[in-house]
Amino acid sequence: MAWIDDSTIERAADYLWTAGRVLEQRRFAHHFGPAPDPAGVLAALDAHRAPGGGWAYGLEPDVRGPAAQPLAAGAAARVLAEAGALAGGRGRELCDWASTVTTPDGGVPAVLPSLRRYPHPPFLPIADDPPGELLATSQIAAPLLAAGVRHPWLDGARRFCRAAIEAIGATHPYEVITAVGYLDAEPDRDWAAEQAARLGESVRSQQLVLLDPDRPGQVRLAPGYAPGEFHLPHDYAPRPDSLAHAWFTPAELDRGLAHLVSRQLPDGGWPITWARWSPATEHEARPGVTLAALLTLRAYGG
Repeated sequence: MAWIDDSTIERAADYLWTAGRVLEQRRFAHHFGPAPDPAGVLAALDAHRAPGGGWAYGLEPDVRGPAAQPLAAGAAARVLAEAGALAGGRGRELCDWASTVTTPDGGVPAVLPSLRRYPHPPFLPIADDPPGELLATSQIAAPLLAAGVRHPWLDGARRFCRAAIEAIGATHPYEVITAVGYLDAEPDRDWAAEQAARLGESVRSQQLVLLDPDRPGQVRLAPGYAPGEFHLPHDYAPRPDSLAHAWFTPAELDRGLAHLVSRQLPDGGWPITWARWSPATEHEARPGVTLAALLTLRAYGG
């Protein structure tokens, strides 16, 4: 079934050309324009380079200021992967920077104490000595592994991510989504499939997925999540080749994708679902959410 058509793309294009940052406009042109343009994507990404290495300047909209942060590095890794630029010097450079902020157990914190002096959301805690977290470590490591990058930093990051995923018990959607992103890239496919099957059972038993958009009361919202911050099957499996795709029936996936189509707003963009702490960051986040919606719909048959 085709989930995306020219009208959907044209409406999203109007929104992105009106409200998108240069980066999202370049990414849209790369994915949906007449020809791929990785150079344009990389030029826009480079505007977010921080002094001394890393990425900042709102690349990740909830992480403000000029101080490089691991969450911004994760966002950079995804963009570099889209541009096919991780297999060379840029991938090694990303690993080198991650090495400078890695904790002894091989993990990377989500944010560093340097963020404290700049605007940040109230739901993002900042510690003086932050521990490594799966959320940040996986977002950096998974695209690098998928690109076939080899680097000493990745050895420790793999050990950290594998141990963190094996330890997941009671959980919440963002942790699972991060874990799946890693599992889809992990070279040990047997281990990845085993862990994915376990997490899929947990997602269903803990009521962490909205299987019927008409019945939101069946979902348990995690503490701190905003009202309506639901996650549907395609949020766990944004592509049919994801290990999480096997967690859901075709009917469950179709209901979720139909709901995603229906969420396109009159301005052509898609809304954010998480807590809104700043009108400016919501405005900057929506173009990325819109692109993600388009790419998911296209992956499922657009």
